[in-house]
Amino acid sequence: MIPSPDFAHLWPSSRLSGRRLMAAILMLVIPVAGNAAAPPPVALTPQQSAELQRVAGYLNGIRTMTARFQQTAANGGVSSGRLWVSRPGRMRFEYEHPATLALLADAGFVYQWDKELKQTTKIELRSTPAWFILKDPVNFGPDVIVTGFQQGGGTIRVTVVEAAHPDLGSLTMAFTENPLSLRQWSVVDQQGRRTTVTLSDVQTGVALDPRLFQYQYLFTPPTQ
Repeated sequence: MIPSPDFAHLWPSSRLSGRRLMAAILMLVIPVAGNAAAPPPVALTPQQSAELQRVAGYLNGIRTMTARFQQTAANGGVSSGRLWVSRPGRMRFEYEHPATLALLADAGFVYQWDKELKQTTKIELRSTPAWFILKDPVNFGPDVIVTGFQQGGGTIRVTVVEAAHPDLGSLTMAFTENPLSLRQWSVVDQQGRRTTVTLSDVQTGVALDPRLFQYQYLFTPPTQ
């Protein structure tokens, strides 16, 4: 069984809808009801636009990645574990003990296995903001609004909102500047709740067992 933290502390109810719970586990914004107005894009200098394209090129260059992560929830709760990414469209989170959930994204869907309830929930990956990181190609085109860009102290931070669904909240990615490398992302929902994931021991271009992302291994991970 793959460990995953108890997310009940993030919301008043411990029984959330599948879609909201999935987005929470992904740490990529809670989809909430409503028709929020799209925020205006940030004004970029030519140099900043060039750096933004460098970021897009870096993300598109990642085909596989593994890393340690530490997640800090809105209430200060901390959990950690390891993640695996195989772009496009595949991701797996394995949380350290204590654990109740397993999570993987594959073939356009996100699957969550609840160990206690012995239930599996499935939602479309495209319906979660996680799609921005896993889609191919990653771009900052008209379907994505860049609402923030900061560069300094050896770090680049880019904040994006999905143009068609600003109610999904915002995603901020932080990169080391030289060499360019993803080191952190944080999300903020419409209620202002922020969850931050910090990466360490990041390795890209590594060989990954394809079974990591197969549904039949959701319940029992393959031996690495």
